[in-house]
Amino acid sequence: MVKGAMQQWLRVIITLLILLITEGHPVDITYLQSAVAKGAVCLDGSPPAYHFDKGFGAGVNNWFIQLEGGAWCNNATTCLSRTKTRLGSSKLMVKTVSFSGILSNKAKFNPDFYNWNRIRIRYCDGSSFTGDVEAVDPKTKVYYRGARIFSAVMEDFLAKGMKNAQNAILAGCSAGSLAAILHCDRFKGLLPPGAKVKCLSDAGFFINAKTISGASHIEQFYSDVVNTHGSAKNLPQSCTSRLKPGLCFFPQNVAQQIKTPLFLVNAAYDSWQIKNILAPGVADPRGTWRNCKLDILKCSSAQLETMQGYRNEFLKALNGLGPSSTRGYYINSCYAHCQTGTQETWLREDSPRLASTTIAKAVGDWFYDRNRFQEIDCPYPCDKTCKNRNFESDVQPVDMDL
Repeated sequence: MVKGAMQQWLRVIITLLILLITEGHPVDITYLQSAVAKGAVCLDGSPPAYHFDKGFGAGVNNWFIQLEGGAWCNNATTCLSRTKTRLGSSKLMVKTVSFSGILSNKAKFNPDFYNWNRIRIRYCDGSSFTGDVEAVDPKTKVYYRGARIFSAVMEDFLAKGMKNAQNAILAGCSAGSLAAILHCDRFKGLLPPGAKVKCLSDAGFFINAKTISGASHIEQFYSDVVNTHGSAKNLPQSCTSRLKPGLCFFPQNVAQQIKTPLFLVNAAYDSWQIKNILAPGVADPRGTWRNCKLDILKCSSAQLETMQGYRNEFLKALNGLGPSSTRGYYINSCYAHCQTGTQETWLREDSPRLASTTIAKAVGDWFYDRNRFQEIDCPYPCDKTCKNRNFESDVQPVDMDL
């Protein structure tokens, strides 16, 4: 039985390697050493880093910047723990990553953005690039400098040619996607007045919802993140002038005031939100939701009903933004988290469809003003095109839980 399981895992790994070779391409890491003198450093004091694949042909003056995700740290203890991982130290990051999906350099896999300058900024500050505390924690020697990292890498890109950008997108996945929303207008302000600049959020529309036990877990957590990292001064003033800073980590309280066009890609049953906002471990001490969170097919009828309620709350928060002629959204009914960075969910023959449209086409049409895509899927399990995450057999890196 063990031998059979090993053979099955080997087949999965070989299949993934073949896909990486055919659909992705390796891009080496760049450490921004000059940022250290500016105090723009990871939690452990190491320099920020990114992966840069230069544009070519007609795309040399177009820039796509993706902010990496990986949850947050909300106090001295959790931030210290992150310094021992790639999410807190560039010393522990892999030297090469595979670019696929929206980062692909092949027209077949990424028709609208394949020849742009494509960049993935690594995430090592734990605050969605918003923190800025001058003093280093005397006990843990931890630095809270996420906002400085954002500024430093942007200065570097401007010097490398982004100052001449004709088209640009600030995007992200998960916590990086939240950062793209929070920094959206600031990003546009860095670029030439005549440039077409828009922002893309992939799995970053985290909502302020209570847990299955009725606690405001995520609201308190975000408040702790903002306080720990000194983030308040780097959050949109249009929000902090009205609400407590911690509430301005929720896109539902920020996105309406963003002036730059914004596109939201999100699963209504976002797997990270179900696992960490709706049913975190602290709200489920007996682990009754464990199997359901790992595989939606193992959810009971009562759990699915609770998840339908969460979808309703998600859509209420989305609709609360009000109408917009520039905002686009692609809200499918998958159990997924981050769908633009992997080829199978971005653009492939078997990729998810909403209104018979792939995510790649919807985003491309929206950016180039070919179509203002605003679609919401029918409730689970109606969408048979979904690539639902199964965390029991998933060999992809799993996003850090709270």
